[in-house]
Amino acid sequence: MTARQPHRSRRNATGKLGEEIATRHFMSEGYRILNRNWRCRSGELDLVAEYEGTIVVIEVRTRTSGGRFGTAAESVDYRKQYRVRSLAEVYLRQNGYAGVPVRFDVAAITLDRFTDEVAEFRHIESAF
Repeated sequence: MTARQPHRSRRNATGKLGEEIATRHFMSEGYRILNRNWRCRSGELDLVAEYEGTIVVIEVRTRTSGGRFGTAAESVDYRKQYRVRSLAEVYLRQNGYAGVPVRFDVAAITLDRFTDEVAEFRHIESAF
């Protein structure tokens, strides 16, 4: 076991918790979740939903309070946006959604570093 594994395992757990929180939130708001963690050779889309006739690709970013690397929303940089858009093209083509309106949202979640309770939840519609 390397020294990095406990950190990676904690980071993975934080990400999974954030995705679960986001899924529950969007379902309570009337979104129909089509896929969670959809994967292809090029990568993964966190959430794909349908809302009022629009396909919504949701990038979920989760951080703990007091982190050193900026906010969850700030972590969705140009490279990440490009990657999500490229993956969404593959998803839409494979699932027959040509011509359906598409929107890219971000769910930015901050968890309390001691309790894992949600300290902040930001839904940024049409983030990119």
